[in-house]
Amino acid sequence: MTFGATPSPSPRPPRRSRARRFVPLGAAAWMVLEIWLLTVVAGATSGLTVFLLLLAGVLAGAFVIKRAGRRAWRNLTETLQAGGDPAPGEAAAAGGGTTLPMLGGLLLMIPGLVSDVLGLLCLFPPTGKLILRRVERLLTRPASYAPGTLGDAFQQARMHQPDGKVVQGEVIRRDDPSAPRRQDPPLTG
Repeated sequence: MTFGATPSPSPRPPRRSRARRFVPLGAAAWMVLEIWLLTVVAGATSGLTVFLLLLAGVLAGAFVIKRAGRRAWRNLTETLQAGGDPAPGEAAAAGGGTTLPMLGGLLLMIPGLVSDVLGLLCLFPPTGKLILRRVERLLTRPASYAPGTLGDAFQQARMHQPDGKVVQGEVIRRDDPSAPRRQDPPLTG
């Protein structure tokens, strides 16, 4: 089974995407930074202070997530009782969005001081709006796929029509010679 044109073999292996290269490195650096900051705070104060900071973060994060979940449930029940079906952007524009409070609560619950600061930035309204605008801009830009990735394979499997429409297609080859073949009528102009 083949999909579209087969790309010519490349003499060098396909490049890895930036995310696959830098996300694990960033996560490891974040963990090292969080542990280092906690040891600095523990050295400056005491281990009990660090424990109380981490406990306060977990409790505050749980409170924020619970509150945001209740608000989301209340908005859903009010919408269903009114019989309406608002567009997804309307709830966030009216201040009913719960994505950032949920993310902020989750970041507060993750042990560490940097994650706590990021969680508080998500909960603070002016910075929350900046974060939402930046994420929206990132999600609405056109996607370009690195060679050799799943997205690249999907793009190659699409069949483009001359009028610009994209039609999903699949080529089916029958290897059984005894199977009856369908004869298409000749095209008449």
